[in-house]
Amino acid sequence: METERHPPRRWVSLAVLCASLLLVGMDLTVLHVAVPTISQQLLPSGSELLWIVDGYALTVAAGLITCGTLGDRFGRKRMLMAGFAVFGLASLAAALSEGPVQLIAARAVLGVGGAMIMSSTPAIIRGLFPDDRERSVAVGLWVSAYSVGVSVGPLLGGALIEHFWWGSVFLINLPIVVVALVAGVLLIPESKNPRPHRWDGTSAVLSALGLASVVYGFQKLGEGSSAGSTALTWGVLVAGLVLTAVFAVRQRRISNPLIDLSHFADRRFTLASLCTMVCYGSYAALLFLLTQRLQLADGYSPLEAGLALTPLAVANAVGAAFAPRLSARFGHQRGLSGGLLLLAAALFAFSVFGAEGNYPALIAAGLGSGAVMTLGSDVMLSAARPERAGEVGALQETSFSLGAGLGLAFLGTMMALVYRSTFRTPPEATDAQVESARTSLGAASEVAGRVGGKVGDALLESARKSFDTGFTVATTVSGAALALLGVVALVGLKKEGTPSGPTPEPSSAENSTAENV
Repeated sequence: METERHPPRRWVSLAVLCASLLLVGMDLTVLHVAVPTISQQLLPSGSELLWIVDGYALTVAAGLITCGTLGDRFGRKRMLMAGFAVFGLASLAAALSEGPVQLIAARAVLGVGGAMIMSSTPAIIRGLFPDDRERSVAVGLWVSAYSVGVSVGPLLGGALIEHFWWGSVFLINLPIVVVALVAGVLLIPESKNPRPHRWDGTSAVLSALGLASVVYGFQKLGEGSSAGSTALTWGVLVAGLVLTAVFAVRQRRISNPLIDLSHFADRRFTLASLCTMVCYGSYAALLFLLTQRLQLADGYSPLEAGLALTPLAVANAVGAAFAPRLSARFGHQRGLSGGLLLLAAALFAFSVFGAEGNYPALIAAGLGSGAVMTLGSDVMLSAARPERAGEVGALQETSFSLGAGLGLAFLGTMMALVYRSTFRTPPEATDAQVESARTSLGAASEVAGRVGGKVGDALLESARKSFDTGFTVATTVSGAALALLGVVALVGLKKEGTPSGPTPEPSSAENSTAENV
């Protein structure tokens, strides 16, 4: 018999939530293999291309806190259903885009829908699975679905681009959205905070503007503009950091903050959040760099590139699904640390041995990242008080999306700087050809194909060598950061046994009252 503490149909409801996260994760990476095609057909600038890829994750990250707190207030199921609707409409707009600006705008709205979906799912899981043991398994399956979506995105995108135009990677969302809407209405219970706080719109604006300014600054720094433009870029970056600091100060001073920063007073919560963010940032950036390298440097078709990354997707899902068993045997401390160190070792292997055919590194990267994302999410979610589960769920998902956005921005900028600084000019090429080829490997491939002959071959070879150098630097830096964080996690995540958080978890009767409306 089902009890109040074990809501009925919880596992079927989890299946709907997993499908929604599969969709959101897939759209994070489905464009990776389409970037070369988009570069050639829409002709975006370097900054526009970064925003096309990165804008979705950054909009998700900027909207998660707002959507999570609004879901606590007005109902998490309502937020989830509205998110599906927005996601479907934005997917259609993205598929029909005729220029880079239109595609960036559609991706931004897609990110809003993704934020509405992602902020709702962990809070709903917290209510469906109040039992620690069941929730750990549910989180593992949920993260597996998200990880599979992220990992299978390049494969699905490659298969679609092989037979259709690039916009088809967005149309695949529509039937999934329709099924999720119908199933969600029938299966998912409504839940919300019975005593909601006043929502602070000023804090929401500060967090969104601060994040957007910081990431925009990182992206523009990678373009190597004139002195005046660089000064403006630094101004935007500093302004973003100031806005973020003002947001944090405001949360401590107002009576009803958008985020309860006391969660971060718990060392385990803070470390789990940091581990999740850095791990997922490295994972998302690795996917982006590998798809670019396989297609533009090694000559893979989009479908071949997606197939080459299949071991990474499978290993990531396996690592996420088996992480609860790993935690039960060795504890979150060793599980998180081991996953980080395994991912770091994989990145070092990529930097030394390259990407093509390096399946041991692909499998190690998938296993390590899957374990870290599951265990980190479980630590954070276990800290949630039921009435503020949406807020903590938003913080958890922000770790994913902020990590992906900043990881792509930081490592992508580093790649661009190294690429340009190491690009060697072929003696036969004209200044205009060199200037275009120096922008990116995608631009160099387009110029080489247009010029042809020995000059085109020389330009492409120079671009490949520069890209390889940048790839090595990016994977080495990322691996070093993960290794350091793995040691910190081993030392910092010491005592386990009781859920962390600002206050004890209410009784099961209180859970039932707060969660099931």
